[in-house]
Amino acid sequence: MILISCPWCGARNITEFRSGGEAGVRRPTQEVSRQEWGDYLYFRDNPKGMRTERWFHRHGCRQWMNVARHTVTDEIFAVWPPHQAMPEFKVDDLSPAPEVENRPELRMVTEKDLP
Repeated sequence: MILISCPWCGARNITEFRSGGEAGVRRPTQEVSRQEWGDYLYFRDNPKGMRTERWFHRHGCRQWMNVARHTVTDEIFAVWPPHQAMPEFKVDDLSPAPEVENRPELRMVTEKDLP
């Protein structure tokens, strides 16, 4: 079971929430091309690893929140209200999923792995 710790209600099952997609996506200004508008509506990053997302507590307080989640392990590192800055947490503390040991392509690349 995956739990999200709602800032207003406490820890709840993920089935009470609805994903709102990638956090921090800014709506373009009024004067944009059709291509830019289409990119805004339909194209999002889909990283393997750490990601910040928006979640809505639909069966609870009905509030939006931001969540830092690992997309391979579904491990949740931080939850915070959208009007606050992202809290500090260590990505090095990741506990790898069991399949990562046998499939290196699932391993998250960190800054220390880069040249």
